[in-house]
Amino acid sequence: MTVLDTVLRRSPSLDDVLDADTPAVSVRGLTKRFGSGPIVLDEVSLEVRQGEFVCLLGASGCGKSTLLNVVAGLDAPTAGEVAVPGHRPSLMFQEPALFPWLTAAQNVEMALRLRGVRKAERKEEAQRLLALVRLEGSGGKRPHELSGGMRQRVALARALAQDSKVLLMDEPFAALDAITRDVLHDELTRISREVGATVVFVTHNVREAVRLGDRVVLLSSRPGRVVREFAVDIPQPRRIESPEVAALSVEITDHLRAEIRKHAVPTR
Repeated sequence: MTVLDTVLRRSPSLDDVLDADTPAVSVRGLTKRFGSGPIVLDEVSLEVRQGEFVCLLGASGCGKSTLLNVVAGLDAPTAGEVAVPGHRPSLMFQEPALFPWLTAAQNVEMALRLRGVRKAERKEEAQRLLALVRLEGSGGKRPHELSGGMRQRVALARALAQDSKVLLMDEPFAALDAITRDVLHDELTRISREVGATVVFVTHNVREAVRLGDRVVLLSSRPGRVVREFAVDIPQPRRIESPEVAALSVEITDHLRAEIRKHAVPTR
């Protein structure tokens, strides 16, 4: 069984209704190390409110993806607790990870089948989800016939097909060109609001974090710790080139640089 199969099979229905004050994601004192290696995450504590869009930001190797994998259930914590009450999260990778022998619609239907949706309903639901990500008419195409941005839209539709209100995204737009990425920023903002999703989004791009997030959480270099949080009080829709986004991005970048300098190896 692949990692993708594991993620798809973990998603239950949304029959459980949470109290409005219950965090969608709760991380308490999370420590993670692999075997006898160095500590990757050190007593990380974080709560994400229902419907909140939180961006995790930090230098390469600070443990952002590891934190996401632990929340997704792909890795177990060494110490501490992780809870996603009422839902099991869906995970969207940096690469679309589509099955190349299946069409776009069939890739979405695969998630629906693993969720237990009846065959008679899967085709209609897959088309609805493809329409939600603005891929009407592309359901019959295979991944190699789609652009990079379109493949990521299919991956997003498949993640939404898991019927989870918690969406974990690991640098999903990093490999895309700037224009395509900007378009998908708009689409992700729209879709997350439409479906009421809670999003935890990993990125190393400061402007992307400010463009998308309700809150930006800055992690230190290894071991990863939460060192600073920034509320993004800029109304949506935002433009990545807007003065308000640029100003907050500069502030966050200054803190990020300071964290990187703390852990820089001195040269002789």
